[in-house]
Formats: sequence, C-alpha cells, structure tokens
Amino acid sequence: MYKVFVNEKKLLLSKQSENLEKTLGYENVTTLEIALDLLENTSVRELNVFGENIEEIWAEFQKLFRIIEAAGGLVNNPDGDILFIKRLGKWDLPKGKMEKGESREESAVREIEEETGLKDVELVQFINTTYHIYVERNGDKVLKCTHWFEMNFDGEDTSKPQSEEGITEVAWKKTTQIEEEVFPSTFKNIKLIVKEFWDTKTK
Repeated sequence: MYKVFVNEKKLLLSKQSENLEKTLGYENVTTLEIALDLLENTSVRELNVFGENIEEIWAEFQKLFRIIEAAGGLVNNPDGDILFIKRLGKWDLPKGKMEKGESREESAVREIEEETGLKDVELVQFINTTYHIYVERNGDKVLKCTHWFEMNFDGEDTSKPQSEEGITEVAWKKTTQIEEEVFPSTFKNIKLIVKEFWDTKTK
C-alpha cells in the first residue's frame, strides 16, 4: 500500500478496494492520470486506486514524475520531546534533498544538523517513507520521496534555525504541544510520520 499526498489530498494505491471518498479499479496508466486529475482539479479529498499487482501500479505511477529523494528525521531528546522547525509559517520536521553519492542515513543526519544547528545527532532506525507531489515552476511534476529516521540527541543544545533555508524557528515540542500547536499547522505527511513513530513506541 502506498499513500501519496497531492496538494494535501490523499491518494491511496492498494491491492484491495479501500473505503475512501472515491475508488477506481486499476486498468492501465490512464487510471492513474484520471485519479491525479480528480485530486488536482475537483473537490475530491481522497481517492483509492486498487489492483492486484500493487508493485506494477506503483512502478507505472512513478513513471509519471521526476523523482526527488530526500531524507530527514524525528529527533528525540532524553525528555522524549521531538525537534521541529518552522518554515513559511508551518511546522515541519528537518529534512532535505539527498546529495549524489550519499546514503539515506548520511543525508538525514546532514540535513538535520544543517537545518537545526545541532551536532552529533545519533541515528537509531528507519521509520518509513512518505510521498508527496508538487509542480515545479517549469511545469515539471515531481514525486518527492522522503525517507524518515528516528534520531536521538543528548548533547549541548546548540539549535538555531538555518535562515538561508527560510527556517524561522527550531523548537523541542512535548506530545501535548505537538497535538495542540504543531498538528493544526503542519502537513498531512508530517502528521502521518509522527503518529506512525508514536505507534512504534507504544507497541
């Protein structure tokens, strides 16, 4: 199953039909083009494309886009707080594009240290990958795949926002603050990965 966000609307690619606002049985790549058109140009908020061979559907879907890979992390401190950044008025998690020759892990650590000013962030484990679509100024459609990692930080708090990247704030947030302050002003992908991370901690 793959969840992709299109302008904050959900596209779910799955084997079986899911109970969403609209469902389409996969026939060929045209099914995917219709699904994207509905999400981009109508009031449909969530849509499910289903078909038996999910990996084939995913491969066809990826061909419709230029793929950009990014990596980032959920950084925890010993108090169990999570580190967030604020950019363009929205809360986000530190992340960025992978550079040529970098592993996902190297990229995640580098981006976190660059965007937040922290040093010696410890990588714990991979959490999941999130997907969202956007259109570049030149009209290129991009599928951004962000690989998320759990991180720990237990050093001197040298956090400061990377202003040249448009980051205005770096802040540690407790669970209640995340639910009350961050979630109302963040992206669905970020909510998704934070909740998934919390789920792994409560199991």
